Amino acid sequence: MNKNRVLVVDDEKLISWSLAAMLKKEGYEVETAGSGSEAVQKFEVFKPELVMLDICLPDSNGLDLLKRFKAGNDDLYVIMITAYSNADSAVQALQSGAEDFFGKPFNVDAVKHVVNKAFEKRRLKKEVEFFRGELRRKSEEDKLVGNSPKMIEVFKMIKVCADADAKTVLITGESGTGKELVAKAIHYHSARADAPFIEVNCAAIPENLLENELFGHEKGAYTDASKRHKGVFEMADGGSVFLDEIGDMPFAMQAKILKVIETKRFRRLGGEEDVAANVRVITATHQNLPGMVRDGKFRGDLFFRLNVMNICLPPLRERKEDIEALVQYFIETLNEEYGRNIRGASPETMQHLLSYDWPGNVRELRNNIERLMMLEPEKILTAEFLSPEIRQAALPLAPAPSGKETEPVGIPFSGEHIYLPPTGISLEELEKLLIQLALRKSGGNQTRAARFLKTSRDTLRYRMKKFGLSDPGKEESEKDEPDAKAPKARWA
Repeated sequence: MNKNRVLVVDDEKLISWSLAAMLKKEGYEVETAGSGSEAVQKFEVFKPELVMLDICLPDSNGLDLLKRFKAGNDDLYVIMITAYSNADSAVQALQSGAEDFFGKPFNVDAVKHVVNKAFEKRRLKKEVEFFRGELRRKSEEDKLVGNSPKMIEVFKMIKVCADADAKTVLITGESGTGKELVAKAIHYHSARADAPFIEVNCAAIPENLLENELFGHEKGAYTDASKRHKGVFEMADGGSVFLDEIGDMPFAMQAKILKVIETKRFRRLGGEEDVAANVRVITATHQNLPGMVRDGKFRGDLFFRLNVMNICLPPLRERKEDIEALVQYFIETLNEEYGRNIRGASPETMQHLLSYDWPGNVRELRNNIERLMMLEPEKILTAEFLSPEIRQAALPLAPAPSGKETEPVGIPFSGEHIYLPPTGISLEELEKLLIQLALRKSGGNQTRAARFLKTSRDTLRYRMKKFGLSDPGKEESEKDEPDAKAPKARWA
């Protein structure tokens, strides 16, 4: 592990030696300098993380060196040393960027405390910067994808809301369309990006706890309130509060949210003083708020206040031209998450995906791509593992021969029509029958039978075992051809 580096600059050798000895004992890597010129030279080579700098040096002014060292180096911490109780010099040093100062003669324990505190502050600052970067990176991992005309309009509105620092934004759209992603995009592309983004699901928090969650409470506000608690509006100061499912917010709470938006102030539970609320309020709902206003289930004044900037997300069925880009994006994202190397989806799979209406929207599409990637043993996503409802969506129904409901209904398949009998049929029995037909057609050769059924030999052997058609553990005859396409091992 690298030691923290400290440069001690003092023209008194005894002071310099004693500070260096104490710091080395504490585990720091230390260099010393007795003049300003020597300090500049060692600063360039040693690259310290903290400098202990005497204000009075024989060839330099410590305050000038402080400004030189700190120029373009915000991560450097400087602690000033002075032989005089000069308050003006100390204040000037702090104003110029010094972290702290101490006087001569010094107390060893006090100096240890000052140095350790400086490095602890430096460590915490780096941690905050790291986690802030991670938070932003993760917020951008699941991003909005699409170049359809409707999505281009959405992107334009996001930019307008972010650039104008809109104080209220209403995002509407069906479940799964990406309302949270829009809220994050507005926040992280605005001047508030470095401040907190806090989400509250209004439908997930009981009514009696929601006010406390949003506004916090004072000590003694209720029985278990042993200390003051900050609410979301206070913790998100300077940033954004995202109120998801605002349509489910209790009617009484809606009036309090309206007051916060209009006055930019709120009061903690049990509090007597207002607290300033410098936040952007982003709300989202899948419900029909104008209809709820007409029915008296949502406050009209709040709706009109929220509806100043409205971003309406289109359902996936209205922007199917984006599905191919979404599929590829999810494949790339999930490859990294699961350690896979899927290259894409087959044309047949893509045709099924484009034919389906996606009632669960983008969320449902992602879940299905994730399922395919978990089941698919090859490098291309095939249609074999698609859910039945997606597979059926791509099969146009042929009219019944007589037009009566009691007659069989058919579908086109390989130039022929397959009819479903009025009495129905068992899927398992049909699958078993098809396997038997393929084995008969191939003369018992499992590899060729698998090709007839457009599946792998391993899958065929598994299903043969399932239906008790043969012993798949038994070796096939020598005439069986090797299946070059069959995977040696399935990935799960």
